[in-house]
Amino acid sequence: MIEATVDIPTKDGKTTTFITHPERGGPFPVVIFYMDAPAIREELRDMARRLGTSGYYVMLPNMYYRAGVMELGPINPDPESPERKRMFELMHSLNIPLVMEDTRGLLAYAETQKAANTEIIGTVGYCMSGRYAVNAATHFGDRVKAAASVYGTHLATDQPDSPHLAAQKTKAELYFACAETDIYAPQEIIEQVKAGMKGSNNEVEIYPGTHHGFAFPKRPVYDRDAAERHWERLLALYRRNLVK
Repeated sequence: MIEATVDIPTKDGKTTTFITHPERGGPFPVVIFYMDAPAIREELRDMARRLGTSGYYVMLPNMYYRAGVMELGPINPDPESPERKRMFELMHSLNIPLVMEDTRGLLAYAETQKAANTEIIGTVGYCMSGRYAVNAATHFGDRVKAAASVYGTHLATDQPDSPHLAAQKTKAELYFACAETDIYAPQEIIEQVKAGMKGSNNEVEIYPGTHHGFAFPKRPVYDRDAAERHWERLLALYRRNLVK
């Protein structure tokens, strides 16, 4: 496997991006891996590596670069802790237009790389970034063929770019993996997403007995069986759609 950490130019500066892909056999479909709220860490790099070994050019960008933040370190679970308040402050500093602008920069860089096939793109976003992965499919619909939201937040809003409306705006296949118990995406929100996907070739799946964050091995809520199921679903989604 090839690995690199690259500062990729964007409209607002440079985002430090971890890139991994197989050594032979390219060019590979691009997969943009949007981080969750606790920021870049080795746990996410390991997940990017796992994706890369399946035959993808994986890009894991630092989404907090505008604030000069790369890694946050351990997050105190106390909602009143300074670390947790800082994380939420950073998370709320992002929005769909900003992240789509960053995505444009990532793709511009990938277009210069022989190992990357930017005509075939997949996206995945965890937690705060589920909505960004889905919106990449609506903003770059000619190239993004598949998008996955894993226990995503803000999935049904009153805005025109709400993820639950995405089926009407993209031909990409969409997959929503949802925890059964999730204060950030309660059942009524999931039902709105299901209604929005009705009649399309997209899936909204609830993982029984799970909580928000179940796919991350370092989290107390990690559920190995559910995490492996999410990998199975994600890789199958890409196999169906990210084909030359």
